[in-house]
Amino acid sequence: MRILLTNDDGYNAPGITVLAEELKKNGHYVIIAAPLTQQSAKSHSISLFKPMRIIEKKEKQFAISGTPADCMILASQLLVDESIDLVISGINAGQNMGEDVLYSGTVAAAIEAMFLGYKSIAISLASYKDQKFITAARYLCEMLENGILNEIAKNEVLNINVPNLDYSEIKGTKVTCIGHRIYYNFVRKEKDVNGETVYLIGGDKPHWTEIENSDANAVKNGYISITPIAPDFTKKDSFGQIRAWINKNSKG
Repeated sequence: MRILLTNDDGYNAPGITVLAEELKKNGHYVIIAAPLTQQSAKSHSISLFKPMRIIEKKEKQFAISGTPADCMILASQLLVDESIDLVISGINAGQNMGEDVLYSGTVAAAIEAMFLGYKSIAISLASYKDQKFITAARYLCEMLENGILNEIAKNEVLNINVPNLDYSEIKGTKVTCIGHRIYYNFVRKEKDVNGETVYLIGGDKPHWTEIENSDANAVKNGYISITPIAPDFTKKDSFGQIRAWINKNSKG
C-alpha cells in the first residue's frame, strides 16, 4: 500500500517515526510530509499569507514550515499524486477524543486529506509520558492487513485512539462515539521574564464524562477506540422548526 504520513508533532517526532518504521517492515511504501515544528492544537488553520518551505530531510521525508492542513495541501499538489492509497495522521503524542477533535492538528490533517480525495485515518496514543508508540503502530498495521481501508466511507475519517499499554495488554477494539471532556484550571495566570502578567491556556488532565460507548470509556477500559467522523455541522433535524419560524414571520 502507498501511504502518506503526516502529524502535528513534527516530521521527526517519535510517533510518526515509529509508525513509518513499522509500516515499512510490513511492506508498505511510505512518504512523510509533516510540519517542520510542533503544531499541536492548530486545528484546521492554513497559512494564507505566509510563504512556506518544503525541506527534504532525507529520501521520502519532507518537513514543511506550515500547519498540518498546509502539509496536506502542499503534499497533494507537489509531492504525491492520486496513486496514494491512504493518508495516516499520527501517531499523535496524546489522545484526540471528545471535543479535542475540533482543536487537533492531527485530526485536521486527516480531514484535509479527506477533502482532497484521499482515504484517511487519524491515530493517537492516549498518554503524554512513557509512551508505547509501538503498540499503536503494530495494531494499525494489523488493521491495514485486515482490510480496514475498505471500511472507510466517502467523506469520512477514522479517528483511532489507543491506550498506552503493552501490545499484549490491549483488550480489543470498539467502534465508539465522541465523548465529552472538561478541563479544570483551563487558564493559568503567570509572570513572564519581565514580571508582566500573562495567561496560558492548558488545564489539568481532562475529566471525561461517563458516556456509554464513548471513545474515552473504551480507552479507559483498555480498548482501542475507532470513531468514524465527518465534518458535517448541519443539524438537519432543526430544518422544520426554523422553516416554520420563517413562514410564520415572513412578510406577504
